[in-house]
Amino acid sequence: MAKTTLLIDAHCVMCNGLARFLRKRTSREDELEIQGIQSDEGQELIATFPPRIQSMDTLYVVRNEKVHVRSAGAIRLLLCMKWYYAMWFPLAWLVPLPLRDAAYWGVSKVRHRFGRTDV
Repeated sequence: MAKTTLLIDAHCVMCNGLARFLRKRTSREDELEIQGIQSDEGQELIATFPPRIQSMDTLYVVRNEKVHVRSAGAIRLLLCMKWYYAMWFPLAWLVPLPLRDAAYWGVSKVRHRFGRTDV
């Protein structure tokens, strides 16, 4: 099993673009597993999450058996990437959570304007 699992909206063009970006830049091939939230495997994994986050419209990052959502999940993805991306991880945590989540929220609200796919 991969060290980190990313669950994305498989129907979102922007989310699929993120998946392609990450696949090319992960430090090891077995470091990151990417699944669609709509997939059976994705739904089974989400069912194991705490109830308060199961219905969130966000990306989910499961790393070391902990679930991270919104900007915290996005920042955790840096740890899966090659060193020149991973080195930004500590600096990214210096940005206050309300600012990070506001930026994440802004992008997530317009992501479907880039298109949807029926995968």
